[in-house]
Amino acid sequence: MTGTLQRARVDVLGTSAIVIASDPEGLALATMVALDQIDLIDRACSRFRTDSDLCRVNSSTGRAVEVSPTLVDAVEVALRAATVTDGDVDLTVGRALRLLGYDRTFDDVDPVGPPVLRVSVARRWREIEVDQVASTVRVPDGVEIDLGATAKALAADRAATAAAAATGCGVLVSIGGDIAVAGDAPAGGWPVRIGDHHTAALDVDGPTVAVFSGGVATSGTSARRWQRGGIELHHLVDPRTGRPATEVWRTVTVAAATCVDANIATTASMIRGTEAVAWLDRLGLPGRLVAVDGSVRTVGGWGGGAIVAAGRS
Repeated sequence: MTGTLQRARVDVLGTSAIVIASDPEGLALATMVALDQIDLIDRACSRFRTDSDLCRVNSSTGRAVEVSPTLVDAVEVALRAATVTDGDVDLTVGRALRLLGYDRTFDDVDPVGPPVLRVSVARRWREIEVDQVASTVRVPDGVEIDLGATAKALAADRAATAAAAATGCGVLVSIGGDIAVAGDAPAGGWPVRIGDHHTAALDVDGPTVAVFSGGVATSGTSARRWQRGGIELHHLVDPRTGRPATEVWRTVTVAAATCVDANIATTASMIRGTEAVAWLDRLGLPGRLVAVDGSVRTVGGWGGGAIVAAGRS
């Protein structure tokens, strides 16, 4: 992100969050409200804290577990992601991630671990049962779920919406580069710098786009990488193989009606590889895809680095 708007930065969910309010007097309240929403998602959806609802579900497979309404909503969001991508964004990759070595927060992952001796292919997301009335989730025996593809974006959407409602001004929330905006945007839109990693300096090469509504997400393989048995791995697992997806794109950025929808599209695009361009174009979603060799493709009306309005899912 760039521009002169005042912002607050905090460490959350194993990454960093930035909160920006169009009215500087609303920044403190916006940040407090946003953090409350992010904390709810963390307590419900984290794979890395033993007291989370998600960990309780994963440790009690085969039976319905009473959980918070937040986890119920998050699992339903993840199931919708699996449905609309025909399983390319699959929450049942939890065991595969653990076997690959991504079994703790990324800062604690051993970058040079033992060889990967096994892989895990579940693809059983259709068997997950959610009961909204009883507030329960049931995961089939032998399956572990992971909400990494959608929970962070859901936190951004919820945080921005709640903060804008509380302050009465426009709010942008970025969590690890997944961006949601709510309320009235500043004149000219929210300026967002697009890069390979959300921590990149503002003077790095990359387009700056203006976002007026909805969300923008970027998925990539540059940041979360480690080695197991001399093989370099990344965190975007292909549900069909249980291994990291073949690297066609270095990063994919998409604008959509919500940050969740944008993140679903970027994650699926990384998994789909060359097929992603036509898929995004059919959906009418503005997207920017950077290949491993650095070449850039744009689809869905992406303005070549000019203005990007939120697309529709």
